[in-house]
Amino acid sequence: MSPVTEDTRTHDLVLYGATGFTGQLVAEYLLKTYGDTDLRLALAGRNESKLERVRRELTAAHPRAADLPLLVADSRDRVALDAIAKETKALCTTVGPYAKYGAEVVAACVEAGTDYSDLTGETQFIRRMIDAHHERAIETGARIVHCCGFDSIPSDLGTMLVQQTALERHGAPAREVKLAAGESSGAASGGTLASMFNLMEEVSRDRSVLKVLGHPYGLNPEGERSGLPDGGDQKGMRYDEDLGMWTAPFVMAAINTRVVRRSHALQGFPWGRDFRYSEVMSTGEGAGGVLRAAGITAGVGAFVGLAAVKPTRRLLQRYLPQPGEGPSEEARERGFFVVRLVGLGEDADGQPFTVRVKVRGDKDPGYGGTAIMLGESAMTLATDDLDGPGGVLTPSTAMGDRLLERLRDASMTFEVEGGEATTKRAARSGKSAATTP
Repeated sequence: MSPVTEDTRTHDLVLYGATGFTGQLVAEYLLKTYGDTDLRLALAGRNESKLERVRRELTAAHPRAADLPLLVADSRDRVALDAIAKETKALCTTVGPYAKYGAEVVAACVEAGTDYSDLTGETQFIRRMIDAHHERAIETGARIVHCCGFDSIPSDLGTMLVQQTALERHGAPAREVKLAAGESSGAASGGTLASMFNLMEEVSRDRSVLKVLGHPYGLNPEGERSGLPDGGDQKGMRYDEDLGMWTAPFVMAAINTRVVRRSHALQGFPWGRDFRYSEVMSTGEGAGGVLRAAGITAGVGAFVGLAAVKPTRRLLQRYLPQPGEGPSEEARERGFFVVRLVGLGEDADGQPFTVRVKVRGDKDPGYGGTAIMLGESAMTLATDDLDGPGGVLTPSTAMGDRLLERLRDASMTFEVEGGEATTKRAARSGKSAATTP
């Protein structure tokens, strides 16, 4: 059992990066939702004066914030990070790009047996954390959970719900799940863009990074990255009969698909070694769908091409949103997102079946929605009794049904077509077979 389950630490949850734009949104969400509970929350960052300013601003709307402890540590100061990690049950960090600023934070949590959550969508960073820390995290009981925002909770928990429903209704898992994004309104995240630009910088210095990025099973455990059916992500426009619409490449498929496949592998391939998973951007039917698919395909290709070249990458960095910048509260409240998942399989009699799930959030995905998803992930790790092992896990294998319930209570929709699935797993998804890196 992880030491974080023992009530011997000063804090339940430390929010690291509380002075950043996303960090402040998460702090506001936690105080608004849990400010009247006995949650022992602390704010952390590298600049004490900025932390004091954020605490004053939070106190204006949430008087209890005046009593929040402030903890100071630079992201590369391992001694200070170790001290923080040892005093909290869980740590949630919004400090990215994680490939630049996240490694020591993860290492401190692993050694302290402290549960950890973040917003990274950086495949190469996650691969490094798996290789460096998975086995040790199993020993200490630390649950290290990356991708607790729009990438990749709708994908990971949505697929989990598809498979729960398939087993309940048809007695067999879906052998293929497809996700279609495309229905959304929201601003581009400066932090996400910074991570993408940093990734391009890494690739320019070390071409071997491309091997991790391009591998469809790049986050799978050692020995489980070959002989499996999925290839690369969709790169052009295509009509999908199962979705009933035209589709284009979805830039976040590069991380989401790897997370879902790691979830499957960590559980011991319960949906079969021939299970397939893919993600696309939906663009609609008819001529309009064709034109939108063509436009998105061309736009994604142009952006990647420009970002891959140093001079044009610098130009993009100058004019696109920066880390710490974000939309107004009104814009965040106007935003929304919808992703749709389709599961395809055959029952024991060989009869084909389809399971459809819709995941919806009523705030923009990059900021408002992500603050809810990360906040509830952090609360699940900090306060819920998760009966599962440590390791470098995924949202579904670390938190599973409990996180799904929390997000539904927080106004996110996880809807099964034809009615909600009712049967809960006998064992929580936190009971993952996470024994290999």
